[in-house]
Amino acid sequence: MNVKAKGYALGAIAAATYGMNPLFALPLYEAGMNPDSVLFFRYLFAIPVLGIMLKARGRSFKLQRKEILPLIIMGLLVALSSLTLFQSYNYMEAGIASTLLFVYPIMVALIMAFVFKEKLTIQTILCIALALGGISMLYKASDGSTLNLTGIILVMVSALSYAIYIVSVNRPRLKDIATLKLTFYVLLFGLSLFFVRINFGQSLHIVHSWYLWGNLIALAVFPTAISFLCTTQAIQYIGSTPTAILGALEPLTAVFFGVTVFGESLTLRLSCGILMIVLAVTLIIAGSNVTTYLVRFRKLFPRLPIRKKTRSV
Repeated sequence: MNVKAKGYALGAIAAATYGMNPLFALPLYEAGMNPDSVLFFRYLFAIPVLGIMLKARGRSFKLQRKEILPLIIMGLLVALSSLTLFQSYNYMEAGIASTLLFVYPIMVALIMAFVFKEKLTIQTILCIALALGGISMLYKASDGSTLNLTGIILVMVSALSYAIYIVSVNRPRLKDIATLKLTFYVLLFGLSLFFVRINFGQSLHIVHSWYLWGNLIALAVFPTAISFLCTTQAIQYIGSTPTAILGALEPLTAVFFGVTVFGESLTLRLSCGILMIVLAVTLIIAGSNVTTYLVRFRKLFPRLPIRKKTRSV
């Protein structure tokens, strides 16, 4: 397999594994766990994994005093994004929720336009219109029923929180922090939100089945560690833009597992809505400056030179 093919394969794996959130979270909900307990364990198990990765890369855990408060704020933003997304699974099908979440790159473009006065191109405006059209198709099913408004609001809050995080980590105070180190502390500080919400451990729901413990560990391993590692390698091989575009597989993976494993419905109307959103986001990533702000999300380690094999004479 050549370098480019390997990069596309790794990018696809990264996006697909990130789309596995509902696959492991929904069985935990059925067992009586709430989103706070699920996310507490997910963050708790992911932190040591990232710590080992940080140590293996020879990175320091030391922070400067001026970095602590911004990292706390970033941790709370990411935790809020995770919490509202996982809460939305209680109000709508997980595949639809994951697709709606995928509008966050468009929110990044809007934040850059209205807050930082970046030029809003015709292509961006058309992509926003296309995405809104897709959302409207998801909002109303073929039988006339509509999506739960609470669920939609939760997903939009999740996407907006994540968009603000992506823009904020590219600001001068955080831009020079190695991304793996930043991610480690974001999860560490984000864990505090769930610790408070479970009443400092008193309301924590603990499962008693090995299968459910496996789901908790899988949440930390697949959508977190494996997805991040594969993303890093993909960026090294094919660059940040193709890797970000391959992120379209995230909602498609969630929809696939929702339909095949959890029996969620997939009508022609919903399929068209999903494709419209995915197309809009793909176009806006491929043709605008939003990619610059997605790099910190997609790139966990500094780019390393790729050694090419030399043939022996």
